[in-house]
Amino acid sequence: MDLQGRSAVVTGGAGGLGSATARRLVEAGMHTVVFDRDVDRAAELAKELGDNATAVSGDVLSDDDVALAIDAARAAGPFSLLVNVAGGGAGGGRLVARDGTPHDKNAFIKTLEMNAVTTFNMTRLAAAAMASNEPDEHGQRGVVVNTASIAGLEGRTGQVGYGSAKAAILGMTLPMARDLAVIGVRVCAVAPGTMGTPIMYTLRDELRAELTKGIVFPPRFGRPEEFALLVESIARNPYLNGENIRLDGALRFAP
Repeated sequence: MDLQGRSAVVTGGAGGLGSATARRLVEAGMHTVVFDRDVDRAAELAKELGDNATAVSGDVLSDDDVALAIDAARAAGPFSLLVNVAGGGAGGGRLVARDGTPHDKNAFIKTLEMNAVTTFNMTRLAAAAMASNEPDEHGQRGVVVNTASIAGLEGRTGQVGYGSAKAAILGMTLPMARDLAVIGVRVCAVAPGTMGTPIMYTLRDELRAELTKGIVFPPRFGRPEEFALLVESIARNPYLNGENIRLDGALRFAP
């Protein structure tokens, strides 16, 4: 898809991966809506990016807030790209702790909500908006890129909630692609490994070394800019659809 003159929404757009993606899309000529719960960080980034960025503060679970973000994108150009980055966790731990305590049910539900439900909600409303676009020469009206994790493929001990939530996002990819083919919207997901977001660099040196030791090559954290480059590549390539793509330097999580 030709990105020039089109618009995009990036959820979690003020965070590490989201902000790198917003920068990349603006550089590619897209008007980009930075959609994030953190109003100050979103506004600061939009100001940095200039006239081709708009900050919208809100919750991806709120249909009203989502509508505001979509309307902001549509006002700036054909809304053609959604990048779902918003996510997180509400507490991890083993299914049953060493002392016999079972995993907290509400934490599990909240983690699913923060990742899988938000991705579903944003995508259903964004794709409905994209359906009114004029198709390009490939019949495309839009592209959706979701953010999973390699934890959804090989979750580590203590990641039952987060791994399940990210596995749900991976499981959505093909059904979403099939559902949205009729309106010319493609769907892919990125499954990052250990990414060097700002929060990762607040960790102790020895913990960072532990987190990177299984990365084959290059033996370092992934860079947010590399995530953003993959998002752009998916958006530009009209034959990429229904795929879950690892971005991890050949890392494979051990138990």
